Amino acid sequence: MDKQQLSKDILKLVGGEENIDQVTHCMTRLRFNLNDNKKADKATLKNTPGVMGVMENGGQFQVIIGNDVPVVYNALVGNMSKSPDAKPAASSGTSKKKNPLSAVFDFISGVFTPILPAITGAGMLKGIVALLLTFGWIDATSSTYIILSAIGDGAFYFLPIILGISTARKLGSNMYIGAAIGASVMHPTITALLAPGENVSFIGLPVVAATYASSVIPILIAIWLASYVEKAIDKVTHASLKLIVVPTVTLLIIVPVMMIAVGPLGVIIGNGLTDGINWLFNNAGLFAGLLVGGAFSLLIITGMHYALVPIMIGSIATLGYDYLIPLMMMANFAQAGSALGVSLKSKNKQIKSLSASTGVTALMGITEPAMYGVNMRFKKPFVAALIGAAISGAFVSFFQTKAYVIGGLAGLSGIPMIIGPTFVYALIGIIVAVVVSAVLTYIIGFEDVPEAVPSAEATPAAEPTTPAATTSASAVTAVEETKALDQDVFSPITGEVKSLSEVPDPAFSEEIMGKGFAIQPSEGRVVSPINGTVFSLSKSGHAIGLVSDDGAEMLIHIGIDTVKLKGQFFSPKVQAGAKVAVGDVLMEFDREEIEKAGYTTITPVIITNMHQYHSIESAGRTTIKEKELLFTAKA
Repeated sequence: MDKQQLSKDILKLVGGEENIDQVTHCMTRLRFNLNDNKKADKATLKNTPGVMGVMENGGQFQVIIGNDVPVVYNALVGNMSKSPDAKPAASSGTSKKKNPLSAVFDFISGVFTPILPAITGAGMLKGIVALLLTFGWIDATSSTYIILSAIGDGAFYFLPIILGISTARKLGSNMYIGAAIGASVMHPTITALLAPGENVSFIGLPVVAATYASSVIPILIAIWLASYVEKAIDKVTHASLKLIVVPTVTLLIIVPVMMIAVGPLGVIIGNGLTDGINWLFNNAGLFAGLLVGGAFSLLIITGMHYALVPIMIGSIATLGYDYLIPLMMMANFAQAGSALGVSLKSKNKQIKSLSASTGVTALMGITEPAMYGVNMRFKKPFVAALIGAAISGAFVSFFQTKAYVIGGLAGLSGIPMIIGPTFVYALIGIIVAVVVSAVLTYIIGFEDVPEAVPSAEATPAAEPTTPAATTSASAVTAVEETKALDQDVFSPITGEVKSLSEVPDPAFSEEIMGKGFAIQPSEGRVVSPINGTVFSLSKSGHAIGLVSDDGAEMLIHIGIDTVKLKGQFFSPKVQAGAKVAVGDVLMEFDREEIEKAGYTTITPVIITNMHQYHSIESAGRTTIKEKELLFTAKA
């Protein structure tokens, strides 16, 4: 394939050079920050030979190329009259042309995603404690109950400190100054001083009484202001004095400003949003549930659901319950129902298996594989899921169904969130969401994929070429396609074996890149799964391309969107061109730090030249160690 021509086609179809703000690439994709995504001809791009797929994610327009992406990128840049000023994806939020609404969602997502484990763990514990108390298995006056309650409440009560760290990290300022700002307004002396009825002032300026425990918006605004103050002070301070002057002046300015102006304003905004949602569901519950429930999956696709997280937390903190969480659950269960409906309707064994497994995953609250890999792929099931979510949302809202804690995913694992007086209505709503979506999918139907019937006379050379065939590794190996042999692939990582359908990225879950399996690592090391050659290693270290001595071309992709880490937490042990044997160490990575940064470490291990193989045969393991057989590519 002519990479020069491909790069010219892509340049034209993304709207031309004038529509490109920034462009970079990872192991398999061109990542564009376009001035206007609508100017890109997405449909034509998808059907362009050499393009495996097109995605829009996190404000980026991504064109999936495969292992040839460095060649195409260089050709693309060479065809541009000026430098694309490519920057790492993580910094794209600073683009002066970035849509303001996208910037807000990116900010909220970046702040709340890293702290979700703390909130989820604490919330789950609160739900479990409530369950124990409901069934009389624990005494509310016992020290055990008090300790468990404190563990569950701690993350929420001291939320300003946790958010101070996360917000500062997102804004690129000092995380510990952010924590110090949150800790200052949570100090017991300040809490007592700001008790209602007390007249408080600071250097003559009135300090309005406000409660900061469990609050969200005041600390977000305060740390946003602190990021500017910190940078301004840093610029005018001599290097020898920065350590003392910058944090001191930042704290001295921001904490009083927060207490005098930001805090009261933030509390007013937060309470206003909470009261508004409360009023809406109390006065127009059925219609509110119909609208929000039906639209929730669309909000998830666009990332707009992150904007509702502060409202959910604020509602539970101030009212003790929330109306939005049950609607999120209805949307997730509806996606599960549609995927299960596809499994019942499809005649294709592979589609049946894929939709059943992703449907079960969605029941647990992880909807991306079902939503992207099945429902949106066949279109009508996705519509059925929106209708199922709208109907079940209307039902639970009519009965004012509430969530009482935040914790767990919005699926079966999140059941403790809805335990309370309206629990029965929530359970009925779940059944309605699953059944209605599944039945609608079955009745409406969809364009099924005919099951391929292998011919006994067919040879690998006679098989149709798939998009995954366009890889640069073919230049590395001299093995003829007609002489492909079965390829045993051994596990490069110790962990839990997953289906590709469980990977939250359509490029892998829909097998656009190739076929294989994914591994959820339990250790931070990657070894070679084959005897062969390393033909590519991404600069960020998150992806490794290999070609075996028998001609199998492989990709090991550590985590999803981990290219944004720009190599942080990755330590390559080989270089491109290195000869390797099964078990040779390729990469070490800090699994815990990557996950703390908000990225999943699930690792697809795939064959990218599947046109040379007719199937993938699993070794049947659910957990696996390095160098154990993972699967065999059958030639």
